[in-house]
Amino acid sequence: MAAVRTLTVETEPGAVGFDAARLARLDDHFRRYVDDGRLPGWLVAVTRHGRLIHLSACGRRDLEADLPVEHDTIWRIYSMTKPITAVTALSLWEEGAFELNDPVHRYVPAFREARVWRAGTAARPATTPMAEPMRIWHLFTHTSGLTYGFMHAHPVDTLYRQAGFEWGVPDGLDLAGVCERLASMPLLFQPGREWSYGMSTDVLGMVVEAAAGVPFADAVHERVLDPLGMTETTWHVEDDHAARLAALYTPQPGSGTAVRLDSLGAAARHRPTATMGGSGLCSTAPDYLRFAEMLRRRGELEGVRILAPSTVDRMASNHLPGNADLSEFGRPLFSETAYDGVGYGLGVSVLVDSIKARISGSVGDHGWGGAASTSYWVDPVLDLTVLFLIQLLPSDSWPLRSQLRQLVHAALTGA
Repeated sequence: MAAVRTLTVETEPGAVGFDAARLARLDDHFRRYVDDGRLPGWLVAVTRHGRLIHLSACGRRDLEADLPVEHDTIWRIYSMTKPITAVTALSLWEEGAFELNDPVHRYVPAFREARVWRAGTAARPATTPMAEPMRIWHLFTHTSGLTYGFMHAHPVDTLYRQAGFEWGVPDGLDLAGVCERLASMPLLFQPGREWSYGMSTDVLGMVVEAAAGVPFADAVHERVLDPLGMTETTWHVEDDHAARLAALYTPQPGSGTAVRLDSLGAAARHRPTATMGGSGLCSTAPDYLRFAEMLRRRGELEGVRILAPSTVDRMASNHLPGNADLSEFGRPLFSETAYDGVGYGLGVSVLVDSIKARISGSVGDHGWGGAASTSYWVDPVLDLTVLFLIQLLPSDSWPLRSQLRQLVHAALTGA
């Protein structure tokens, strides 16, 4: 990691249509979560028209060591890795390295003979061939039929857990080995027929590796992280920065008090054998805000262009058939977004109906979250970026994201 970046509020909220007193309500609201022990600590950043207008932090990055949340705290972003992987892949797509309709097996041969769950049990699964090949756009959009072992909703999820896929991957496998293991298990459904959150973006990482001709992690650094100056975004935190890494917590059953979860949190301190496209990155507020601002600016930041404007527009459009939302096309399982009124693009959720979603937002705003309750979104209509960093797993422990949206939008009073 290079020199630590810092953040500084650049503009008074009133100059860009925000009410400072109402923004302060945001801090007061989430401070109560810290005061009563439900959250260890958090950081929130809000920009409008590209200018940072609100930056606040509260609580501890490490309760036991009594270390405060600071602007350079390092956070496990888990599935907020996914949009970074998607941007990396789209940069290759822009160069003609693949087409969205290409079969996945052209780049990951193990998926040529993948089969689909039909009936049975985890012990005796009955499967059928794919009706059509799994395609790269299925990976981008979570319509591939791949799932997560932690869903605990279907026998295929059980097969994933038995194979070592729950809150991690089997020991000793590299990314190619992970994909081969995934391809050996049944798909949850025929590719393109439904939406289900799963390991699609991890396999997309292998497509990136094959198409770029370099290791997946190298492609991410060369195409996204390094050009954007995201020098503190990495798949593991080295010893000389370990003190800045926030501890991971989970709600204690019954009381809801945040308790330390080192059994999962310790993984961030070790170099992984498989760098995954769907999770695993750690980052800081200054770093991830640069990534989000690049998307707000439709692919460019400080003179560095990562994607064409039309590519970002395509990424942030709903790709579900018939402009369906997730409640119409998806399975009612865990995800990092609401289902009603929310569609899915190429690696990000997309708001298609805020009334149906019962959340504040503009049609077309896009973003994603991570398992430890981190989240971000970009609103192209309001020219707004919001970043929320925290370390509480799972992310549906408290209604933090919907409350954050309410509070941010209630503070916006002008153009």
